[in-house]
Amino acid sequence: MSPGIQALNLAHKSSSSALGSLKTVTSVPHSRLRVAAINFLNPAPLMWDFEHPPLSASLAARYQIERMSPSDCAAALASGRADIGLVPIAALATNPDLRILPGCTIASKGRVRSLLLVRRASQPLAALRSVAADIASRTTLAYARILFYKWGNPAIPFLPAAADLDSMLQKADAAILIGDPALFALEERENRIERSGEELAYHDLAGEWHTLTGLPFVSAVWGAVCDGPLDEGIASDFIQSRDHGLQNIDALVAEWSARLPIPEQTIRAYLTTNIHYVLDEECIEGMSGFFRMAAELGILPEYRLAVAGLLT
Repeated sequence: MSPGIQALNLAHKSSSSALGSLKTVTSVPHSRLRVAAINFLNPAPLMWDFEHPPLSASLAARYQIERMSPSDCAAALASGRADIGLVPIAALATNPDLRILPGCTIASKGRVRSLLLVRRASQPLAALRSVAADIASRTTLAYARILFYKWGNPAIPFLPAAADLDSMLQKADAAILIGDPALFALEERENRIERSGEELAYHDLAGEWHTLTGLPFVSAVWGAVCDGPLDEGIASDFIQSRDHGLQNIDALVAEWSARLPIPEQTIRAYLTTNIHYVLDEECIEGMSGFFRMAAELGILPEYRLAVAGLLT
């Protein structure tokens, strides 16, 4: 166990926001647990068993899946409209009732492709005056704010905007794109130059974060509202689904290449190289670093990440 993990375990003993038992969620009067899932490509391996036989039918008897944006997942849990959700990690700092289900994450240990800051190449990062931001993930915006502090532009305003690069760059000097729209923007990069004649710079935010800190960029975890024991098989259901998804990448590539205008080789690289799905020690270190820096800069409330039970 690394020194950082040991330190986090010590902090857990005195933390007022301890996560407690991580294999239990709230007892609810519904016949099925309501699961808020993200409607992007990146969680596809995590959802395998919920969407494919032989386990999809039995899981459908226990879980009700609803798809939405990452920020809507956090809102659904906070409002009680969901029992489990794939939540952007920033939600942990603002909703102390959330608990992390162990084992699964959406993270990147290098470039991720699907989290982009796009700016006009003629304008340096420190000189940008505004950023049009897709608000689908508040966690990505928190990471971006930390990066802008490091880039010498801490007060730059973020303007909420729909995820359309052309319209975003009409209202701001730069744009933040998240998820599938970011993947589309990379695929259309050459076409856009030919169409507009405008040279743009594309910053992979996960890559920029890793260059700055040496840490993984952790986007989301399975979170639950926990106030009492429930079937301890819940965490196992989600971990097993992840494992089966990673064993069926060929089938996922075929499915998603039929849904999205993205080449098969890009989807394969994205699911196998760009995205990391196991909540391991390195990812926990990355989360801890994110929460520490976000609190130091006043971006998020102070939050101590409890480690006990997270590693499987």
